[in-house]
Amino acid sequence: MIVTPIRAFDDNYIWAIQPAPDQAAVIVDPGDAAPVLAWLAQQDVGLASILVTHHHWDHTDGIAPLVQHFHVPVYGPANPAIKTITHPLHDGDRVTPVGLTQSFDVIATPGHTLDHLSYYGAASLFCGDTLFSAGCGRMFEGTAPQFFTSLRKLAELPEQTSVYCTHEYTTANLAFAAAAEPDNRAVAHAQQRVAELRARGLPSLPTTLADELAINPFLHARNAQEFAQLRQWKDNF
Repeated sequence: MIVTPIRAFDDNYIWAIQPAPDQAAVIVDPGDAAPVLAWLAQQDVGLASILVTHHHWDHTDGIAPLVQHFHVPVYGPANPAIKTITHPLHDGDRVTPVGLTQSFDVIATPGHTLDHLSYYGAASLFCGDTLFSAGCGRMFEGTAPQFFTSLRKLAELPEQTSVYCTHEYTTANLAFAAAAEPDNRAVAHAQQRVAELRARGLPSLPTTLADELAINPFLHARNAQEFAQLRQWKDNF
């Protein structure tokens, strides 16, 4: 399974999943069709299907233009607000997107939004805006107990899991992590590594769950109250 980032907007990554370099791609969270179409043309491959984590526009606005070009299935939350979904999914489902032989476990991860889903398979996690490197999404619709529970679910996955989130927020998140945990040497090492990557124009992602367990203060919260306090601090950081 080959996973490639397609850059969109200021800091989004749209992920392309392929079984091989010359095979049609499954596209995750296409907020904009234009960069996806350009990448498909550049790679000379087709679109096999689309996978969606939640309803926010920067994850969904590219779906309708893409399915006008390619009549493909769209997998995602059973949320009527996402009118382009053809295959609604729920917590505990297992899905094999068209174009892949790899199946994914569907994990409900409410908190950022109530409809948020994450997908785990082949030691890879596509978690949208739930878990970021050194951070987590803003709490727009869910509650602190919901979000805390969602993060605990993801933290229980195998540590070698590659984490494909959808925003390049790592530098700012690490600055907060350093303030929240000033004695955490793993954070300082991550800051140096990420600074080097970004200076070369490279993504800081994917991260790994092992790294996140070491550097992410939101995964260190012991309960929902601690999570809520961290989230409020980060919102105003």
